[in-house]
Amino acid sequence: MQIPTDGKPLVVLVVEDEFLIRLDAIDYLSGRDMVSLEAVNADQAMEILAGRRDIDVLFTDVNMPGTMDGLELAKRVRELSPLMGIIVTSGMVHADSEGLPERVEFFEKPYDLHRIGDCIRHLGHAI
Repeated sequence: MQIPTDGKPLVVLVVEDEFLIRLDAIDYLSGRDMVSLEAVNADQAMEILAGRRDIDVLFTDVNMPGTMDGLELAKRVRELSPLMGIIVTSGMVHADSEGLPERVEFFEKPYDLHRIGDCIRHLGHAI
């Protein structure tokens, strides 16, 4: 079990509009004993984030329906929660480090879930 030093499992919010991709990520993370929450777009993610203070890492796609994309979501989350780890992923856009907030990692799709899991553990423990 991947448990931070304070004894609680990492809580990850997965934001992905493609059902099968979201399900695959949640299944993988849950198999690593992380707590996975899910949102289908950035608007739903903001609602979840407003109601919870225990989320360690945001894992979001860029292209989604709704009022904002994953890059805007990452910027807003960084403003609201400077210590939260953030992973942004896309198969259509490539984000460079200059366009991303601090402590945000970018992965191109298709990504390796093992690398994502390692990155989540790193970001979740870096607080």
